[in-house]
Amino acid sequence: MSAPSPDSPSAPAPPPAAAPAPHRPPAAAEIHAAWPGPQGPLRYRAAAGWTVLFTDEKPAAEIFSVAYLVTADADADADAGGDANRRPERPVTFVFNGGPGSSSAYLQMGALGPTRVAFPPDGRLPAMPPKLVDNDDSWLPFTDLVFIDPIGTGFSRVIPGAAAVTDGEKPEDPDAYFGYKRDLESLCEFIGRWLSAHGRWGSPIFIAGESYGGYRVGRLVRMLQESAGVGLCGAVLISPALEIGGLDPNDYDVLAWVDTLPTMALAAVHHGRSRAFAAGTPTETVSAAAKAFASGEFATLLIRGAGMAAEERARILARAADLIGLDVDLLTRAEGRIGIETFVRELLRDERATVGLYDATITGPDPFPDRSRFEGPDPTLAGATPVYTAAINAQLRRVIGVETEREYHLLSYDVNAKWKNDAPEHFFSPPKGATDDLRYGMALNPHLRTFICHGRYDLVTPFASTDRLADLMRLDPATAARLSVRHFDGGHMFYAWETSRRAFTAAARDFYAAARPEG
Repeated sequence: MSAPSPDSPSAPAPPPAAAPAPHRPPAAAEIHAAWPGPQGPLRYRAAAGWTVLFTDEKPAAEIFSVAYLVTADADADADAGGDANRRPERPVTFVFNGGPGSSSAYLQMGALGPTRVAFPPDGRLPAMPPKLVDNDDSWLPFTDLVFIDPIGTGFSRVIPGAAAVTDGEKPEDPDAYFGYKRDLESLCEFIGRWLSAHGRWGSPIFIAGESYGGYRVGRLVRMLQESAGVGLCGAVLISPALEIGGLDPNDYDVLAWVDTLPTMALAAVHHGRSRAFAAGTPTETVSAAAKAFASGEFATLLIRGAGMAAEERARILARAADLIGLDVDLLTRAEGRIGIETFVRELLRDERATVGLYDATITGPDPFPDRSRFEGPDPTLAGATPVYTAAINAQLRRVIGVETEREYHLLSYDVNAKWKNDAPEHFFSPPKGATDDLRYGMALNPHLRTFICHGRYDLVTPFASTDRLADLMRLDPATAARLSVRHFDGGHMFYAWETSRRAFTAAARDFYAAARPEG
């Protein structure tokens, strides 16, 4: 006797397929604490956790964030999740760093959060293990803070299996988030979901980013408002790389060489190697003269090359060598194009010392002075890695109580290496800059204010680049009045300098006061 056909009415129905279990990220953590600021204690809630991002309504990735939210009274209920003490009238600032591949730990533990890692007053590296101290210069008095770790950084990850083939669909690229466009879209998604989850759509909203994070801010000023419907009151760009194409100069470029020379001139004066200015000459004097020379005679030399008379070329190269403190023969061989890697090794070569790419006032020994290529560590970014790694892990795991076996990726070189231009553009199109989107966003919102700042001794994202771009933005007077540009002593992370961190916070406080809606 044959078995009944599966289509026969008498055949038993197949059991229903089990619904996939909903994705659950690791457990969140939070504490209630008081920030003992200069004006008196301020109660806040620190909440750390993961937000799930979706692709085609399927969980695709988890973004980790830490929010520091001032509570309404001194008797905040730890079991209320903060809802009973929500302060919707307070500004909220979404903060991220750059890389690409950097977590938000640098700004969280170095400048803006209620707790910071202790650096010596002049920004030199502290001894290990680093100490956590109350940050008297925190931005918490004038804004709530949400620190975002983009996918692949910090504790943020692509969800395992999210890229697998499902129901015959094309699998998603597991590195899809490592691209200009998708990265920005993920930040828009996170910010919108966070505002909804915390009932903060009525709050004054700000964004702040450092380095490539400043590039993100410039692009998000347009995307958040135009595509995500998130209205902004202000944007803060810290040591930004507004135009990506200028970060990789070559023999046929001009602008990158023009932009870095003023920073080299300041570093030469700082180390007593300038033959154009005496040690102790005010930075404003040096930077003004170096910028005028770089954008004038020096730029002409770079443009004309062999088309310029030999005597004129020699005179300009000698002036450049005097300004940046290097041997004129070196500049002559390079025809003026001295890369930042060459400069940091050559300025103090006779002392077997190198200067920092990210802060040219910081020096370190060259472990291989006889080799043709520099193979030693950068005394700034590389030296700061264990400092910030220890600090953020102590803050998250010990202070806030995050429990996870995940490694905190302070700076992921894997993410950086996989970064790509994922926007649909012509093959020959260069990487999209952020300056156009910044101009567009400021025109879109006539109330939006923008604050751009740099460290004067940063060779990686030099201050002269932003000064030049600001002069080229063709802003009408009303829009120009909403753009502020200011520079501080120090390097890429100028807030490591005590005086600069205090001045930065004071400037930010004034900026927020001006950017807040009336009433």
